[in-house]
Amino acid sequence: MDPFTLQLPKSRLPEVGTNIFSIMTALAQKHGAINLAQGFPDFPPDEDLIAYAMEALQGNGNQYAPMSGYPDLKHQIAQLTESLYGHKPDPETEITITSGATEAITDAILALTSPGDEVILLEPCYDSYIPAIRLAGAIPIPVALNTDDYSVNWEAVQQAITAKTRFIIINSPQNPTGAAWTIKDIHKLRELVKHTHVLILSDEVYEHICFLPEGHQSILKYPDLAERAIVVSSFGKTFHVTGWKVGYCIAPLNLTMEFRKVHQFVTFSTAHPLQQALAKKLQHQSNIQSLSGDFCHKRDFFLDQMKNSKFRPLPCNGTYFQLMSYADIPQFAEFSDTQVANILTEEFGVATIPVSVFYNSPIDNKVLRFCFAKKEETLERAALRLCKI
Repeated sequence: MDPFTLQLPKSRLPEVGTNIFSIMTALAQKHGAINLAQGFPDFPPDEDLIAYAMEALQGNGNQYAPMSGYPDLKHQIAQLTESLYGHKPDPETEITITSGATEAITDAILALTSPGDEVILLEPCYDSYIPAIRLAGAIPIPVALNTDDYSVNWEAVQQAITAKTRFIIINSPQNPTGAAWTIKDIHKLRELVKHTHVLILSDEVYEHICFLPEGHQSILKYPDLAERAIVVSSFGKTFHVTGWKVGYCIAPLNLTMEFRKVHQFVTFSTAHPLQQALAKKLQHQSNIQSLSGDFCHKRDFFLDQMKNSKFRPLPCNGTYFQLMSYADIPQFAEFSDTQVANILTEEFGVATIPVSVFYNSPIDNKVLRFCFAKKEETLERAALRLCKI
């Protein structure tokens, strides 16, 4: 027998396994639990958007889209961005359509960091950031958010900046916490990066789901920040089509040129008929700004249904995620958030996400993330089960 044994190369991501969203969704399916874990709506998108997609599929949209994106879609994004933030990016040179926001985030990090560069991120944070940083050979520098309300600890951010800092990654409204940046936060960031070469990667996927009176504070509102920023957003959350995986990046020409060098070798282009459908939807869309009100209502409905439970809600100013503390529930007091998430799924029929998994080194504050982007009857059924605890 040939004694040769193939040895695989050393893993680039040795600590990464199946992500928590896949794990909890599979557990929910196994136990027939209501899935408030993974962030997707259980209601359909608008009928006109589906009709536009069908029209594109039956037309001439089934071959490659241009590498940087379908021109009409980029034009509509430019107009929407100007109407919301007073900043009109050049559709040809400053907007790139990507296969979801996660691709855009990864492309930006791969394109604009070098081995040994440092990337500051605010934890808990979306789970794709750190793997992308490590794949680039850069070094993640986690800075913990304040645990009472998940606001930014600006003193800690300032202390984290060094001569090696290449990026600060920000996310507002923030997944998983539901925190949203205020104008005061923006001014703090402006002061910190002034006279530095630090770039900003701004994840604004939930830009249209912000509950603060002053609204979403996009980096694009501030020219001094926009000139050093890659801003990422997505249509999945805006139009309830998370499975379409269509996102986009807005950045000045010099950053876009580097970004596209990576994008063209990752996906090259994104599903053409879906881009055509989204372009037409944006052309006829008049209620994007009502999205915040719609989801604020869902949040309030869920909280009202949960008011007789033993769970304690934390502040939520955006996204479609509500954090709940179980620290006051005696029967769970000695369990980790991961253990409680499993118990809720297996014994009470409601799947959630433990917040500790959103840290580089898990920090367990006895907090779970619940997705309220669901039909009211779904939220009502879930709350009924949770109130029995």
